[in-house]
Amino acid sequence: MREILGRRLQRLRSSLQSLQPLRTLQSLRFAQRAGAGPGAVPVHPRPLDAALVCATAWAWPVLPGVGRAGADGARCACPDPDCVVPGAHPFDPGLLAATTDPRMVGWWWTNRPTAPLLLATGGAAPCAVSLPAAAAARALVRLDQRGMRIGPVVATPTRWSLLVAPYSLERLGELLYAKDHVPSSLRFHGEGGYLLLPPSAASCGGQVRWEREPPAEGGPPWLPEVEAVVDALVEASSGAPGGGSRLAY
Repeated sequence: MREILGRRLQRLRSSLQSLQPLRTLQSLRFAQRAGAGPGAVPVHPRPLDAALVCATAWAWPVLPGVGRAGADGARCACPDPDCVVPGAHPFDPGLLAATTDPRMVGWWWTNRPTAPLLLATGGAAPCAVSLPAAAAARALVRLDQRGMRIGPVVATPTRWSLLVAPYSLERLGELLYAKDHVPSSLRFHGEGGYLLLPPSAASCGGQVRWEREPPAEGGPPWLPEVEAVVDALVEASSGAPGGGSRLAY
């Protein structure tokens, strides 16, 4: 039995060493832009490379998403036939398994190389506020005009998510209670939540990308406090087409 386990561990080490993951964000960006010429097909980094940057360079707990099933990849691989976020949520492993351990990250994506990349939000990890893409674009313009420093922004074809410093549910509740209204199109990803990160495929179709990229050097990306950005997000979402109804407090 000891010999069998030893051989398995050796195979895992050899597999991880042969992957030669890209350890820096500069390398990831080079891979993304390698096919940026006219008529070229964009090249995206492997989820494993991006997951290792998140886990080891930034200490963000990550885990693989469930992925898609079927020849056309049109349905979620989870047991729910009516899944509303196909391929873009935790299942096995569950959200509580999120980790910064590079060995576990390597094992997951070695076995499931195309699995989506999920960030477990809250705790010591970043939180996020998401809103419809058109409203988010307006909000970023307003924040830039005010000279506000913005952290990384994750974009799908339909929604953008602004990463913010960790906040508690109590703190968020007090902040929202002080508002006259909060558009129902705003979503808050805090403790016990998750966020799909590049280079995953979005549940609505298309690719997840960085609208505002993390810095290429240094440690974890700087993140604004949620109070600093929420007013602009509420304002932009209130008049957004399809922005949802207002939740009065």
